[in-house]
Amino acid sequence: MMPARPNLDVAGSRDDPHAQARRARQQPLLLHSMSVFREIFEIVFAHRAISTVVEVGVESGQVSGIYAELGASTVYCVDPAPSDQLRATLTANPTLQLVETPSPQVLSELPVGELYVLDGDHNYAVLAAELDWIMAHAPDAAIVLHDVLWPWARRDLYYQPSRLDPDQRHPDSADGPTVWHDDLTPAGFVGAGAFTTARHAGGDANGVLTAVEDALSHHQDDGWHLELVPAIFGMGIVYRRASPAAAELTAALGPYSNSRLLHAMENNRIALYTRVLQMQYEAAAHANDADQLANTVAAQQKHIARLQAQLSAAGIDTDSAAPGATSTSA
Repeated sequence: MMPARPNLDVAGSRDDPHAQARRARQQPLLLHSMSVFREIFEIVFAHRAISTVVEVGVESGQVSGIYAELGASTVYCVDPAPSDQLRATLTANPTLQLVETPSPQVLSELPVGELYVLDGDHNYAVLAAELDWIMAHAPDAAIVLHDVLWPWARRDLYYQPSRLDPDQRHPDSADGPTVWHDDLTPAGFVGAGAFTTARHAGGDANGVLTAVEDALSHHQDDGWHLELVPAIFGMGIVYRRASPAAAELTAALGPYSNSRLLHAMENNRIALYTRVLQMQYEAAAHANDADQLANTVAAQQKHIARLQAQLSAAGIDTDSAAPGATSTSA
């Protein structure tokens, strides 16, 4: 058998040497969408008979459409506050059904799915409740989760205004995490009013991955298993080892979940991005300082002009009254 040829198309051709650069600049500075994981979803669909998908947390509808393209007949798109654009996108595809009741309350109101995609509230309280319900009522389902790595693996995020009771939340802050130190900072991964961040990381009942681990522990007799793809903030795939084609699914996901290369690239990506955030914050601070200095100078100039006008009105020659002025009289 001939060895597989490397995919040289990604680099561009001799006649089109800038193809890779064009594709790179067409992507957002920060990759964050679940659409990037399409090939992982293709693997899941290839090993499961998936008709009904329950998607908690809807982006633009693009990812929702992927499930339909891969064979789902109905996708319940759970978003309590959809934009007009999202409504229009979902309405245009009869497979996609908008559901505005929040999760986890909505789960019991929907048909049981073969695939659950959890990318809504990235905090322990919500994820723990969602996972507990799914594991109890959909034992043969696959569960896909986003943001199981930094920054929300061990630290809660709270969308604002939060629906959680005070005792379900940790003390939070508008500041955000960075990989360059362990404290929150206004120069970090901030929500700009959209979300707040738990002030401390780690400990019990804190973060997405912690919720997954606890759910696996609570349902350990049922043999639930986690595969973690270490890319784009981390994708988790949870399923029972006794569920259909579980062994084959594990084998197919292995090259991704066991990739030290992906892990190293993700660490480098978040380091670079949080450095950019810090530089943007510092640039904005310098610009603000410059604006304040310009305003101060302008105010002082106006004050000087007023004083000069008052002196002139009093018949005082401001030039001769200036310190160091010399008389020219004989």
